[in-house]
Amino acid sequence: MKLFKTYTILKKITSRTIISFVCFLAMGVSVFSQENNSSKEQWKKMQSIIKSIKYPKFPNKTYNIVDYGAQSNTAYDNTAAITKAIKECSKNGGGTVLVPKGKFESHAIHLEDNVNFHLDKDAEILFSTNPKDYYPLVHTSFEGTEYMNYSPLIYANNKTNIAVTGEGTLNGQAGNENWWAWSNKEEYGWIKGTPSQVDPLNRLRLVEMAENGIPVSERIFGEGHYLRPNFVEFFECKNVLIQNVTIINAPFWVIHPIKSENVIVDGVTINSHGPNNDGCDPEYSKNVIIKNCTFNTGDDCIAIKSGRDADGRRVAMKSENIIVQNCTMYDGHGGVTIGSEISGGVSNVYVENCKMNSPNLDIAIRLKTNSKRGGLIENFYVRNLEIGQVKEAVLKADMFYNVHGNQDGTFIPRIENIYLENVTVKNGGKYSILAKGYKESPIKNITFKNVTIENVKETYSIENVNNLKFVNTFINGKLVKD
Repeated sequence: MKLFKTYTILKKITSRTIISFVCFLAMGVSVFSQENNSSKEQWKKMQSIIKSIKYPKFPNKTYNIVDYGAQSNTAYDNTAAITKAIKECSKNGGGTVLVPKGKFESHAIHLEDNVNFHLDKDAEILFSTNPKDYYPLVHTSFEGTEYMNYSPLIYANNKTNIAVTGEGTLNGQAGNENWWAWSNKEEYGWIKGTPSQVDPLNRLRLVEMAENGIPVSERIFGEGHYLRPNFVEFFECKNVLIQNVTIINAPFWVIHPIKSENVIVDGVTINSHGPNNDGCDPEYSKNVIIKNCTFNTGDDCIAIKSGRDADGRRVAMKSENIIVQNCTMYDGHGGVTIGSEISGGVSNVYVENCKMNSPNLDIAIRLKTNSKRGGLIENFYVRNLEIGQVKEAVLKADMFYNVHGNQDGTFIPRIENIYLENVTVKNGGKYSILAKGYKESPIKNITFKNVTIENVKETYSIENVNNLKFVNTFINGKLVKD
């Protein structure tokens, strides 16, 4: 009788255990299936974004700058000739403004509607290093804060259907003897006791003006304030292309689409190792494709932005639908980065088929914000990434990014949905994942699928991260489990 009761109890327990195990297994399969389907849907979404972005088209008319008085290979200011060609081209309905073979000196170049500014192979624009040549001041931005400052070297404001193309070179001629020294760093030519951007009336004053709600039109800087201009800036533009050119020696950020929509950066080579020489910084921008480019920079190769602190919250505009394909990154602080100027938020970033490799590349995928910036970073999808070497981390997500002193505030950021798939790393540096969130706002949903990382010191270092998942992921030869 006792044996029968024991058998009956064991049978019930076993049945319940089996049922529970099956349910647990089914639940796990269901969660994995949902995540897998979510990833597939995101990549489908990327394809629909690509289809929506069209290359600008131009009439078959050519305006050679030489016909407007430009002179090559001589100390001659070609600004007037280039400006005249651009204005006439646009006035006549658009076409191509041609820079033929040769070296042409110039001040700031401002684009107009329906103009393709095209540099022939062996054509080079040499931009002046005299700050006075970038007057009058224009509406622009410095590290996520809008103001009136020197014109970017190539600038378009509120223009449609514009391009910079060709196999020529844009040479900012920046170096330790001019623009770079303003950074207040001795390795870039700054001498102690000379003025720089860190002086109280310069960068700090600009940030304070934004915090105090001073209108942009009254944030007047320029001469005497040592805030460097961006190289190529598209401000509030639509249907933009920059293709195949080589850009070297930038004063500051290299390519900066701000408040722009439908932007294609294709086949551009950037080689510029100055301070804050980010390669491409889409800011408050939507539907941006960066593809087939090579980055060798003094800062982040690609850095997606959306405004700094109060100014970002004033504008309140996301950067979204940013696609990076078939790019190669060498030197840089980060390969593909979001932040730190991120107050407006970033959604839907897709990175695929890229290569990163340099002993001077700090981090492959980098997200940086803090409680002064705030903002939401969501939906960052990466696949088919080949990494040779990074110094610090394959993935770094940091809610406590600290630069320019105290960065504590009341705007707690959010980071959600980071997905890396089919990634191989030969030398992973210090960490595979370095992630730090807030207790009240943990980083949510990091997935590594089919990832192989070799020669890394630590698997990960995390703080306040929810739902970290590893699927078929090997680090230092060992399968990593959740």
